[in-house]
Amino acid sequence: MSTLARKLLIVFGLLGLVASSAATWVHYHLIRNPDYTSFCDINATVTCKQAYLSRYGSVGGVPVAVGGVIFFAWVLLMIWGSRGKSRIQDSAPAYLFAGSTLALAVVLYLAYASFFILKEVCPLCLTTYAAVIGVFVISGGASSVPMSSLPKRALRDMRVLVATPLALVIALLFVGGTTWSVTAFPREELRPVIPQAPPVSSDQRSEFERWWDMQPRSPNFPFDNAGAKVLIVEFADFQCPHCRQQYFAYKPILDKYEASKNVKVVFKTYPLNAHCNASVPGVSFVASCDAAAAYVMARSKGTDEQLKDWFFLHQDELSPTTVRRAASEIGKITDFDAQYAKAIQEVKTQAAVGAALQVNSTPSFFVNGKRIPGGGVPPQYLGPLIDLELQKAK
Repeated sequence: MSTLARKLLIVFGLLGLVASSAATWVHYHLIRNPDYTSFCDINATVTCKQAYLSRYGSVGGVPVAVGGVIFFAWVLLMIWGSRGKSRIQDSAPAYLFAGSTLALAVVLYLAYASFFILKEVCPLCLTTYAAVIGVFVISGGASSVPMSSLPKRALRDMRVLVATPLALVIALLFVGGTTWSVTAFPREELRPVIPQAPPVSSDQRSEFERWWDMQPRSPNFPFDNAGAKVLIVEFADFQCPHCRQQYFAYKPILDKYEASKNVKVVFKTYPLNAHCNASVPGVSFVASCDAAAAYVMARSKGTDEQLKDWFFLHQDELSPTTVRRAASEIGKITDFDAQYAKAIQEVKTQAAVGAALQVNSTPSFFVNGKRIPGGGVPPQYLGPLIDLELQKAK
């Protein structure tokens, strides 16, 4: 291998390692907080977030970026091992070419998914793709041994590896580090997959509108539209399974309407826990008071939406301990215990307001003062319901 080829391989190896490490760091934070925004989230098209959170961003719950770190670390180790008069000096470029061929196939697939399926550009991904292509081209040009001889050479080089203490230790550390990174990296919590419901027909829409017109409006509804044409108020418990289901089913619909500024969505906690809600008889969920208090505290930090998303996403893990950890890491709340008394009083007040509105189950939704019976309408009816109220507001 020439000196120039070695230097170029080091450059591409380091470039790929830095980009993959940065991608792993970003993906780690996205697992902890799906609303995390990184330096590479420039706009709706140029972004890392959507690529990492898509089904193409992980394999078996482990981010693809971790594989990139492992690959480029291997590239740099191969270059280091082939320096000087090393016995694998001639074989190393061929190994790199074979490995980068497989890596190239992977990045071409990921590039296709990013550009043509997700229709987005991930800056860190592009850097990684360039580094893989660089290793592929340079190692292919530097390789002087036939690829058919690699299996025999690999067996020979394995014997050399075992007979060289330093190389063996480094190889074992690499294998151990690879195993640890794959097994210890936090698994991504996938959002529930909501089945796509059939669209509402014109007859169904007409029948639904007649049904909605019959629903009574709550007298003295205590919430202000604040200029919005439609006000949606939800009372929910972070540990309630049905609340979680409705949250993920409704979220993309509500996000779309909220962006128009004509619809305002207000979330109020209604813990099913007698310790902070005098309207319920017992304790259905042990962490719901703490979670509600953390959500109230997070409003002053501007992290309430991120914390709400995390609570529902990790609902099965919620306990007083995990709530406090999430409050610190996601909600940026550094004085949870000091704020608790004031926050829990607000939680009790919200619960009392819900009780005055005859909330007796979660989730409970009100649209412009009308309560939706039964914990909410099927997702395919939520859009038509909002459209109906928008039309009435005109």
